[in-house]
Amino acid sequence: MWQAEVRVDLDAIRENVARLKAGTGAELMAVVKADGYGHGMIPAARAALDAGATALGVCTMDEALTLRRAGITAPVLAWLLAPGLPLHEAVAADIQLGTAGLDQLAEMTAAALVADRPARLHLKIDTGLSRGGATAAEWPALVDAAVRAEADGLIEVVGLWSHLAYADAPGHPTIDRQLAAFTEGVALARRAGLRPRYRHLANSAATLTRPDTHFDLVRPGIAIYGLSPVPGEDYGLRPAMTARARVTVTKRVPAGSGVSYGHTYTTDRETTLAVVPLGYGDGVPRHASSRGPVQLAGEVRTIAGRVCMDQFVLDCGDDPVAPGDVATLFGSGAHGEPTADDWAAAVDTINYEIVTRLGGSRVPRHYDGERE
Repeated sequence: MWQAEVRVDLDAIRENVARLKAGTGAELMAVVKADGYGHGMIPAARAALDAGATALGVCTMDEALTLRRAGITAPVLAWLLAPGLPLHEAVAADIQLGTAGLDQLAEMTAAALVADRPARLHLKIDTGLSRGGATAAEWPALVDAAVRAEADGLIEVVGLWSHLAYADAPGHPTIDRQLAAFTEGVALARRAGLRPRYRHLANSAATLTRPDTHFDLVRPGIAIYGLSPVPGEDYGLRPAMTARARVTVTKRVPAGSGVSYGHTYTTDRETTLAVVPLGYGDGVPRHASSRGPVQLAGEVRTIAGRVCMDQFVLDCGDDPVAPGDVATLFGSGAHGEPTADDWAAAVDTINYEIVTRLGGSRVPRHYDGERE
């Protein structure tokens, strides 16, 4: 018997990856960072590879090494790397590294010497996100240094890449500007003598809406978990995560009863309250207080009062509810339950945050669709 759980449908992940692959001629890198957006990095990675993904993307070196320790041999790219890491461990494990500047390139060539094998790198150009990557002014020097290091046998430039700032608004003019800047950066690198296998720019939103950004590889993240990267648009994806818990306590209380900390909610009639054992310690946003939608006893109800560290309360009126009944925070929506998008709208955030918070918590994850 379980008290609270996150259920992940791995067949949904497989279906979503297959759908995304069917919409492009490029290879597909499944992004499984942040513990697979809360779905479990290793099961999600295996499901994506089952469905035809040819590579995996993560942020940190530790994430990439965890995939290797799990026996996953597919190409893995890690791209968020602080100075001073033992990069030789990643090079030795054949982990590909995102490279954003000359200092990083120097560390990676040093790591190649320690590992006694070339470091496999993806050079990143900042085309307008103003986050990671070399600026247009820095790009020529990074390219020239990479050409020299490759000639010396210290590195192999596997990819050239960038990241879009506004892909969730498919017609936004920044996309065309970034696409042009990326194309210019690739042309400069090729003139300098680099011949990488991959050029990649498209995230989930661009994979679905901008085929002109696909190049050789697309990098969907949130879409492989069945959630739309473009608010309000449905691309036929199937959400993979359901979050739910069993009611621990029910009680009848009179009108005028204050509920939860601070009594920010007061009952307006005699009613039944139900206590659900999930809280902000489990990833339920505290700002879902008096806002978050939850399905219980066939109805979608709003959290009554403040979300606590371990629990919240629902006002169920005169509906029959009992300890052990299942309260569903969100799921696919196929059974009338709220979705991660409904939660995102209720608490003014994005669906990415909802699933990553709940799936990355102390609540156990259980999997449907596992394969031997």
